[in-house]
Amino acid sequence: MNALSATPRNGDLGFWMAGRTDNKPTCPQFTGQDTVDLAIIGGGYTGLWAAYFAKKLEPSLKVAVFEAEQVGYGASGRNGGWLSAMPPGNRATFARASAGGLEASRALQQEFVAGVDSVLDILQAEGINADQHKGGALVAAHTRAGQGRLVARRDADLKYGLTEDEIQMLDRDDFQSRINISTVHGGLYYKHCARFHPAKLVHGLTDTLQSMGVSIYEDSRVDSVGQDTLTLADGRVSAAKTFICTEGYSGPLLGTRTLIPINSSMIVTKPLPDEAWQHIGWKGLQCLSDSAHTFIYAQRTADGRITMGGRGVPYRYSSGTGGSGSTAQSTVNLLAEKLRTFFPDVPFEVDHAWSGVLGVTRDWNGGVHWDPTAGVGSSTGYAGHGVTAAYVGGRTLAELAFERETERTSLPWVGYRARKWEPEPIRWLGVHRMYRLFGLADQWEERRDSTKTSLLAKFGSRLAGLHE
Repeated sequence: MNALSATPRNGDLGFWMAGRTDNKPTCPQFTGQDTVDLAIIGGGYTGLWAAYFAKKLEPSLKVAVFEAEQVGYGASGRNGGWLSAMPPGNRATFARASAGGLEASRALQQEFVAGVDSVLDILQAEGINADQHKGGALVAAHTRAGQGRLVARRDADLKYGLTEDEIQMLDRDDFQSRINISTVHGGLYYKHCARFHPAKLVHGLTDTLQSMGVSIYEDSRVDSVGQDTLTLADGRVSAAKTFICTEGYSGPLLGTRTLIPINSSMIVTKPLPDEAWQHIGWKGLQCLSDSAHTFIYAQRTADGRITMGGRGVPYRYSSGTGGSGSTAQSTVNLLAEKLRTFFPDVPFEVDHAWSGVLGVTRDWNGGVHWDPTAGVGSSTGYAGHGVTAAYVGGRTLAELAFERETERTSLPWVGYRARKWEPEPIRWLGVHRMYRLFGLADQWEERRDSTKTSLLAKFGSRLAGLHE
């Protein structure tokens, strides 16, 4: 049976969340009035980690989380299940923007390296089983140009503080001994990365917070924040401090041009038989991506499936967020075909397809902000590197708000602001043109067996601010 022989389930918040309907925590809807020490808007990873660390810093705090839909509704429940050490943004830009220069950007990188093990340690301590496994990450090069980009990428990683033990070049044989991808020329191995089940993580954190005394409300959309007051459809909350942790859904509260929701889509196969895994390998359970400009990201799940994600339709006009995540069949076909080229001798069937949005600033750099006068803070703009960023960002927000000076509160993404996005229709045209350039660049390099990166991709990368 080939990848396109059956119509997969589509949307429904995605595979991870759809499989948790009988195991999700129970959270009430907020109505009436209340007064809290800390109100957190957004029931995803950032908001949950911020609540966790606020309670760890000051256990007597009255903390409430307000989620417009259900916990994990956004990227936290739909992502690719990567806990990686990649910071959210361009390390060179952070270095230029900081008085600490290169060393400040290295400190940011090191905080994200440490964050991977810190999250895993907390999950173990709190008894949260999210199918987590630290097997590292592999980046495959399918062209000679892609292999050249990985050499440059490794040089940049070393410059910004990773060690030769933490980032290794692999030749074709080394790579295929780990995952037997037919077209690979070589690749990179990153030590600090773990795969996990996104919905199990968000639900595990929710259960933990409820046991700590944090109130978590679902179907409780916050319409406005001002004058120490949150206004909801069916109530009002007085809050001494407020965190806005809504990532790709931040437009209504932070401004539609502050960051935009970029769409990412995923598929998951049905479980593969043992003989398929014997051919593929992947015994190390590494996360997997590639060096294409329109890159993919994948994992081998705990129940023997392959998930694979990529961009598909990258952006909806006027910052649409896509609801429950229904995905165009053309995108499903594109991702399935990509998987088939990786493993042409392995039959598989797509079981579920979905999409979600990630928050992206104009230069793709995230930022943590705290205004002590207004008592309002935010952590957003993770640009696809959101799992560890949410942990570091949520923890940093709590430390800033409760006046703890730590190694995190002076990192260069604290207080960093990108310029605003262009108004419509300019930003729709710009985002789609950028992705079109990347797609054309991939086609050019593959057809011509290029040894150098296409000028189209270099132009698109500089246009987006992605080049380090």
